[in-house]
Amino acid sequence: MSNSEFPFKRVVLKLSGEALREVGSQDNISPEIVERIAKEITAAHKEGVEIAIVVGGGNFWRGASASARGMDRATADYVGMMATVMNALAVQSAIEAEGVNCIVQSAIEMKNVAEPFIRRKASRQLGENYVVIFAAGTGSPFFSTDTTAALRASEMSANAILKATMVDGVYNADPKKDPTAVKYETIDFETCINDQLGVMDSTAFSLCMDNNIPIMVFDLNVPGNITKAILGEKIGTVVSN
Repeated sequence: MSNSEFPFKRVVLKLSGEALREVGSQDNISPEIVERIAKEITAAHKEGVEIAIVVGGGNFWRGASASARGMDRATADYVGMMATVMNALAVQSAIEAEGVNCIVQSAIEMKNVAEPFIRRKASRQLGENYVVIFAAGTGSPFFSTDTTAALRASEMSANAILKATMVDGVYNADPKKDPTAVKYETIDFETCINDQLGVMDSTAFSLCMDNNIPIMVFDLNVPGNITKAILGEKIGTVVSN
């Protein structure tokens, strides 16, 4: 199949760090979960979609939490960026085990384990059939990995951001706390920002809104959902202009 048969030619997949950890486990990274995620990513990649990945670091560290407990916020955020590099390397290893070339580009130079982030090089690598993982956030404190996903999607001229989460879409309230919460099939950026729907932070929403990049929010825990999302099937909630 060619790219033209799918609505997406190039996407940015946003994975939370927590998604790589098995619930209740003492391990920060579950090799079995990472392997499953890699199999779904590579299944879609082999169909011809160009895939970039941004992964969080919450399974190791949360800068905002550490800052709330007294650590300098900038320092706490830099520690979190290191956590994203560890996760990126784990995902890279699993993807390469599936027979797909994968590159990690880090916003903080770590020449022994990752390439430095260079926009034009990353875009070229995507076009050359590599999966590219963007690690270390934006390289600056005070920005979330959601904002990183929005920034890299804008820089790579991606068709969409696919946000793999622990819920099956965007709701008007927290479905875990409010049984009457209603799920949206589609919703616009302004509503998400004005109603403070906590799917992504306002900076990420604003970047996507300004650059007209839709966000598909879907449940990571349903087998096959990552492949479906990358191939453009309508699952979860689509946030757009």
